[in-house]
Amino acid sequence: MQSTIQSILSRDQTKLESILKLGLASARIEIQCLLEHVLSVNRAYLFAHPEHILNITENNYYLVLLQRRMSGEPIAYILGNREFFGLNLFITHDTLIPRPETELLVELALERSSVSKQLILDLGTGSGAIALAIAHYRPEADIFACDFSSSALTVAQSNALRLGITNVHFVESDWFSSFCGHRFDIIVSNPPYIAIDDPHLSQGDVRYEPNSALVSGKDGLDDISQIILQSGAHLNPGGWLLLEHGYDQAQRVRELLQNSGFESVFSAKDISGIERCSGGQFRK
Repeated sequence: MQSTIQSILSRDQTKLESILKLGLASARIEIQCLLEHVLSVNRAYLFAHPEHILNITENNYYLVLLQRRMSGEPIAYILGNREFFGLNLFITHDTLIPRPETELLVELALERSSVSKQLILDLGTGSGAIALAIAHYRPEADIFACDFSSSALTVAQSNALRLGITNVHFVESDWFSSFCGHRFDIIVSNPPYIAIDDPHLSQGDVRYEPNSALVSGKDGLDDISQIILQSGAHLNPGGWLLLEHGYDQAQRVRELLQNSGFESVFSAKDISGIERCSGGQFRK
């Protein structure tokens, strides 16, 4: 039986919804995304040509991708891209999947980066999502993006090239190790913050993401604590440290910031109403 766009949507959205426990609308969007990728068309084409028949090669390729998705592999890895803050980013299994809640960290940085020629550091840049989003909206800023993973940096550099963003400098560094003597006006980071025994590590998309970018000690705060302790030596007076953290870590992160001499310490809620980011201003 030949498969049309309409027959695939009718058949597979229900199958995907049942296996992955997705809502029907989400399952339909994911099937549409797979078809767009396989056929190299946009969403409008799918709507306008529901009778389009996939040839054997297209159909087989689609079935391979569908099987990967039904096994639980995140669709962002299957398609090799994810939109973040209006930018279409290339991603691989070497990087975390950029998530909507992390856009809050970009918003907080943009609110504090109105001065031209500011120096900004993105610690643990991964795909480059945070650094590139800030750079896109603050082309006058000078931004450094570091990661200890050379593979992740390759992805980030590729994204900068594809997007035509030239005001980001990529540096291989284990947190601040390559920035001795350097100071910045803003430091942002979405570091690992999941406890090593957290059951969520065996569920959902995180099963496929790099463990080194997720896990941080018994309470998930090892890397955040290290960044807070060391950041004072790398911030200009009045500079800001902005961090993403876990859903239940805001109070502890605020305490760590206050104990390290930061002022104007705050937490901000993400799109789900969860205190997802915290920060403070360095006054020394």
